[in-house]
Amino acid sequence: MREMIILLDYGVGNLGSILNMLRKIGAPASVSSNPEEIARADKLILPGVGSFDNGMTNLRNSGLLPTITKKVLENETPILGICLGMQLLTKSSEEGDSPGLGWIDAQTVRFSFGNGESLLKIPHMGWNTIQLSSPSRLFDGFGADARFYFVHSFHVVCKNEGDVPARTVHGYEFASAFRRGNIFGTQFHPEKSHKFGIKLLKNFVEAF
Repeated sequence: MREMIILLDYGVGNLGSILNMLRKIGAPASVSSNPEEIARADKLILPGVGSFDNGMTNLRNSGLLPTITKKVLENETPILGICLGMQLLTKSSEEGDSPGLGWIDAQTVRFSFGNGESLLKIPHMGWNTIQLSSPSRLFDGFGADARFYFVHSFHVVCKNEGDVPARTVHGYEFASAFRRGNIFGTQFHPEKSHKFGIKLLKNFVEAF
C-alpha cells in the first residue's frame, strides 16, 4: 500500500496547485479537514497564504490541532510547511500577536533593510536562488542553478543555525528552508517553482 500525503485544509492556502503537482509526480495525495483521514496520513503538508494571525486563528478554529500535534510531535509524521505554513511552525511573528505552533525554535520577522538596501521591494516577490548551507535530503540533486518562487514580507529566523539547510539573499541572507527532525519548512512556493518545485516535492515524498 502506497503512502498517503494529506494537504491540511484549514481555509488558508493554495491547495489545488500543490495537489496537482503531487499528482504529476505520481504521489497519492488528497486535501482534507477530516481528523480521521489526517490521523491515517503518512505525510502532511501545511500550506498557507495571508496573515499570521488569521492563519493561526483558522488553524485553531478548524479543530485539527490535537490531531496534527499528535501526528507530528508524538508519531513523528513528516510535515512540510509552505510559505505562511512554514511561519506558523515558529513560536511567533512580528506580523501579529498570536503565538505560533512553536514546533521549531524560531521567530518570524519582517524584512528590515538599511539605507543602502532601502530600494529593495517588500514583499520579496519573484524568482530567487538558494544557497545550500547544510546537507538535507529535501535538496538532494539540486545544483547551483536551483531557483524558487517567493512571495513574502516576513521571514524566519531560527535560533539553531543547524536547522537551516538553505538560504536566500534579499538585501541580506534569510532562511529559505528549515528542518528539525520530521518538521520541514520552505519560505518559497514549490507549487509555483516549476521543475525545481517538482523535484523538491518528489524528495519530500520519497526520502522521508
